[in-house]
Amino acid sequence: MSTREPAHILIVDDDDRIRDLTKRFLTMKGYRVTGAPDAAGARRLMDNMTFDLAVLDIMMPGETGLELLERIRSSPAKATPVMLLTARGEARDRIEGLRLGADDYLAKPFEPEELALRCEAILRRSQKPAPPPEEIEMSGLVFNVERGELKAGDQRIRLTDAELQLLTILAHAPGEAISREDLAELTSAGLERSVDVQVTRLRRKIEPNPKEPIHIQTVRGIGYRLMPD
Repeated sequence: MSTREPAHILIVDDDDRIRDLTKRFLTMKGYRVTGAPDAAGARRLMDNMTFDLAVLDIMMPGETGLELLERIRSSPAKATPVMLLTARGEARDRIEGLRLGADDYLAKPFEPEELALRCEAILRRSQKPAPPPEEIEMSGLVFNVERGELKAGDQRIRLTDAELQLLTILAHAPGEAISREDLAELTSAGLERSVDVQVTRLRRKIEPNPKEPIHIQTVRGIGYRLMPD
């Protein structure tokens, strides 16, 4: 189960109704959401809070969304992903927004579900992958990812180069399915059926019962995943 905190999204729109509806909908989707009615308010919030994504309406009185985007990109928060809300058909605004560093845009009026899906896509692209664990424990065995050592207590278990490559790749993303095709390309196996052979051999060294694997699991139609204790 993931322990990642919910993404924090900033909504900047001078239309109170749109801002409040968007805030409520994204909150229902599991996000933490903060709203601001104008660019000045948004800048004050960004000076004191960290956001994973900012959603900016372009057409705001005073400082526009494009001007706010430009200031964000020259501020300490310059890496914050930004989505622009544009008037339908205003291609110039969309082009200028992308030139200034916007990550996506959505034309008004929009469906809240589409906004949520676009937010999800931006956040997925921007999230830094978690560093691989230093050690993986499997039924009394310990695999040190950095050193490439598999041990049972003080005794080192010998792995072939192919087995070590396979275990290391799986250990870099514990719990996540990795396709047989990717495993074939990333290891010296070369062929998907060779990956299956290496998995069988590795299970004999790791699994309490290789015929009923609990650590190197088959993900039907995809490939394999490593499940630590």
